[in-house]
Amino acid sequence: MKKEIIYPIRINKYLAYNNFCTRREADEIIKSGRVKVNGKPAALGYQVLEHDEVAIEKDTRKNKKLVYLAYNKPRGIVTHSPQEGEKSIENIFNFSQKVFPVGRLDKDSYGLIILTNDGRITDRLLNPDHCHEKEYIVKVDRAISPGFIKNMADGVILDDGYKTRNCEVKKIDELSFSIILTEGKKRQIRRMCEKLERKVLDLKRVRITNIKLRNLKTKEYREIIGEEKNILLKSIGVL
Repeated sequence: MKKEIIYPIRINKYLAYNNFCTRREADEIIKSGRVKVNGKPAALGYQVLEHDEVAIEKDTRKNKKLVYLAYNKPRGIVTHSPQEGEKSIENIFNFSQKVFPVGRLDKDSYGLIILTNDGRITDRLLNPDHCHEKEYIVKVDRAISPGFIKNMADGVILDDGYKTRNCEVKKIDELSFSIILTEGKKRQIRRMCEKLERKVLDLKRVRITNIKLRNLKTKEYREIIGEEKNILLKSIGVL
């Protein structure tokens, strides 16, 4: 299981960890001046802090088509760093260009994940300071009470002492609810439910910002184009 980033972290390691590029490629990109931290060129060896904004400017020397895909990840597939015997998205997904997943969706969960070859969007989309919404449909093993909905919405103190942000939670039926998060702690929804004495039986992500899963079947994808793409890129400050 991939560990969460421990800050501060060297800029080249940070870029590689977040799929901007390999660590070796990172040093060359940093030297070119294309890596910006909080809007300023980063230096080799810079230590990234948790709330820094990291971005890579487009290399105008390369005529690479940037693609953005909405993909319905199946259960049992990891998004990053597969261990022995595990399969990752790269093992099962075929596309004409090399793409990588933006963010994570744990092995036992399924649904929407964005795949791209545009390293600029990773930090901007995942950085919790930007409060980009991600929506999930969750089924638990015990009846959902008004108190459960309120406690989830008001924030839950996890085992590590972290209190989750306020979020929007709506009951769907006796065992199911929707939840909209603006942060992404590791296995956050499952941990929140466990603290409130519920076990997650089913967890599906259905939306990331304006990008919706729609009627995509498992393992299917669609290209994000036109106005949908423009809204996404504008919302994260790339366009």
